[in-house]
Amino acid sequence: MIGIFDSGSGGLSVLREILKILPKEKYFYYADNAFCPYGEKTPEFIQSRGRAITDFLLSKGADIIVVACNTATAAAISTLRKEYPIKFIGMEPAVKPAALSSESGVIGVLATAGTLKGSKYLTTKGLYEDNVKIAEHVGKGFVELVESGTLDGPAAEATVRESLQPLLDEGADRIVLGCTHYPFLREVIERIAGPSVQVIDPAPAVARHLMDVMVEESLIKEDGGPEIPDIQLVASGDDSSARSLLERITRLKDKC
Repeated sequence: MIGIFDSGSGGLSVLREILKILPKEKYFYYADNAFCPYGEKTPEFIQSRGRAITDFLLSKGADIIVVACNTATAAAISTLRKEYPIKFIGMEPAVKPAALSSESGVIGVLATAGTLKGSKYLTTKGLYEDNVKIAEHVGKGFVELVESGTLDGPAAEATVRESLQPLLDEGADRIVLGCTHYPFLREVIERIAGPSVQVIDPAPAVARHLMDVMVEESLIKEDGGPEIPDIQLVASGDDSSARSLLERITRLKDKC
């Protein structure tokens, strides 16, 4: 079984990509929305939540765990890997594909404050900031929009524009989504950014890495598996938003 956790519903954007290539596995998703957002929490707090959620997922039979949260990856995944004898898959900052493909020489990164201060992001940024200008902005209010189920409309557009426009004003032609909640606002982001700006979501690459690790660890199902996704979902708070988004991504998958 694949365990997945996030501060809330955002990691479902990662599950959506995983289901495209591993549709017949069993999944257990934990939305820690009672403590959402993680972006302003201390690393120590996030590590504590990571341990508690890992213990829970292991008790449910998880064989591998996806930390489907950029902030939790930055703050806790190294600690979890040291303390637990199980494979953890984290989020990777998608700065590299943005930097290598940018034509304007400016890329924009939308992320939480915790991600932008994390060592993984800062290390990746350091590899490319001599070649491109990297503009950053916290997606203020983005997580709250997704958790409330407000994925479009005037309120979503106003909130997205406030954080996105500074990056566009800098000349960014690539926008890196540095939080797993943000892909649920992709339509709004692309509409504001315009057709000349490419939005980059790291989730597909994370899904491919998960599959590679599962092959290496002999965790891929030998049999055909279920015809429909076998997904259990638990939330530490109100689960209505997460369940609504889960229904949305599984419905969209069935249409593909």
